[in-house]
Amino acid sequence: MTWTPQTHSPLAYFAMLVADDDDFPLLETVASLAMDEYPDLDLNMVPNALDRLVQRLHRRVPAKAAPVERLRVLNQYFFVDLGFQGNLNNYYDPDNSYVHQVLATRRGIPISLAVIWLELANSLDLQAHGVSFPGHFLCKLVLPEGQVVVDPFAGATLSREDLSERAEPFKAQFGLTGDNDAPVDSFLQPASNRDIVVRVLSNLREIHRSHDDSQRELAVHERLVLVSPKRWEYRRDRGLCAARLGDKRSAARDLSVYLREVPTAPDAPQVSAALLQLQQS
Repeated sequence: MTWTPQTHSPLAYFAMLVADDDDFPLLETVASLAMDEYPDLDLNMVPNALDRLVQRLHRRVPAKAAPVERLRVLNQYFFVDLGFQGNLNNYYDPDNSYVHQVLATRRGIPISLAVIWLELANSLDLQAHGVSFPGHFLCKLVLPEGQVVVDPFAGATLSREDLSERAEPFKAQFGLTGDNDAPVDSFLQPASNRDIVVRVLSNLREIHRSHDDSQRELAVHERLVLVSPKRWEYRRDRGLCAARLGDKRSAARDLSVYLREVPTAPDAPQVSAALLQLQQS
């Protein structure tokens, strides 16, 4: 496997990867998010490292092993032998979202660990998916024996009781209380590649916001607009970030698009005021 990002700027390379449908290459796209921060990164180190892990994993799997046995070998290899686990000591380090760093340190956050785990699971022909569970990204497998949910941060298999307990604090947020309550399966729908990339970017956006790093935040907004061009709130957020950086023309253009596309948005008056201020300054 060879990736060829060298002929593109980091943003143009990302745009090329996500331009088509949801079947774009997940690992390559997530790995490319590090290119701004690591301009000298040889991105091909990621598939090369994964290929080595896959080869070692396949040597451990007995011939004609049943899916449940393949899963057992995978979890032993990934969480125990290789030691991949959540970075509890420095959870909000941006490096936890950069796949090449997670491969090197074997520490990450749930979604970056999941991206690597899913690559290994798929190499074993396991029917594995990421799950945008509220608060904590998970992995799900469909086996002949039933559904299995794995927490890639803790390296644990979760019971239905575990999942119900984790979902409970978020039900009110989604209006799922009382007569509108929903079973835990409603939180376990497979995430598309596009969903996963958006969630990785959203994590990075919040990290850069917390450090008042508008320049890095803007780079994240650029990618959010590319990966979800009809999510108009991303266009709004990019405009507001550009305004903080003094790029009034770009900011006004994005805010105008937002107001044109969602004129009845709850925050339309505030965005209109911000746009007017930009136009008068």
